[in-house]
Amino acid sequence: MATGMSLGTRRLGDLTVSAQGLGCMGMSQSYGSGDRAESIATVHRALDLGVTLLDTANVYGDGANEELVGAAIADRRDRVVLATKFGIVRDAQGNQGAQGDPAYVRRCAEESLRRLGVDHIDLYYQHRVDPDTPIEETVGALAGLIEEGKIRHYGLSECGADTVRRAHAVHPPAAVQSEWSLWTRGIEESVAPTCAELGVGVVPFSPLGRGFLTGAITSTGQLGEGDMRRGLPRFSDENLAANLAIVEALRSLAQRRGVTAGQLALAWVQSRGEHVVPIPGTKRRSYLEQNVQAASLELSADELAEIEAAAPASAVAGERYPAHLQRNVGR
Repeated sequence: MATGMSLGTRRLGDLTVSAQGLGCMGMSQSYGSGDRAESIATVHRALDLGVTLLDTANVYGDGANEELVGAAIADRRDRVVLATKFGIVRDAQGNQGAQGDPAYVRRCAEESLRRLGVDHIDLYYQHRVDPDTPIEETVGALAGLIEEGKIRHYGLSECGADTVRRAHAVHPPAAVQSEWSLWTRGIEESVAPTCAELGVGVVPFSPLGRGFLTGAITSTGQLGEGDMRRGLPRFSDENLAANLAIVEALRSLAQRRGVTAGQLALAWVQSRGEHVVPIPGTKRRSYLEQNVQAASLELSADELAEIEAAAPASAVAGERYPAHLQRNVGR
């Protein structure tokens, strides 16, 4: 794929971005150790391939990921649609909660701007909805940051459809970010239709099932001791065999098209609508290039039906998260 190739663009509300983005979390946490030089090279390669949307958050690596992304784009800021997040908090024991009061929103924005080394954030998400702060107050604070030019657009992450409607009534969000893949279909019931109705973009994270749908993971023994997937129910020994059967079925379909199982799974997410912009995460250029190639993979109606039959939502074994993390989702 030639340097400078255009991916094409899609719209997240009023924001124009590349049809596929890059999730940067894994460069700093969750999936084993990172390589700073390779991570920065991956960001640069993404930009050269036409990816404009880069996604990070203040909690990724406790701020280290924002600093890394900021360093990577320092001399090419004008080529980037920069997205980051606030709202996940952890107590001294590591228990995860959510915060969204106006003072906290403003403080987090200032801290992210400093770590990123920029004067504005293009898309600023509330990472998880605070159950103790009305969404109207949080969005009011975000609208204030837009008026000041510190952020250009805002989004919500892992929220419920009612929250999207309430937020939209105060100030329309550009996007809702949530996990969406062939083995995570929860937003299809109400969140995705609500976004389509209101003209809000959808940004699926983990569109490759945290790497599982690529077929690269066949046992938990492949995962390092610090890998977060060791604690996710779908990767447990009792669920792995059933989920591997889904990947094998995808692999068979992919071989007929001359692509990988991961590329087929990613193309399925891309096919969900012109307002849908997946952000597959990687910290290596080789995987990035495979993902970008999937953006131009057209799937026929028959192929989509075959994929649905090979990977029905009902066949997935295990929940997305353990209970203590799942309770923060869908508010």
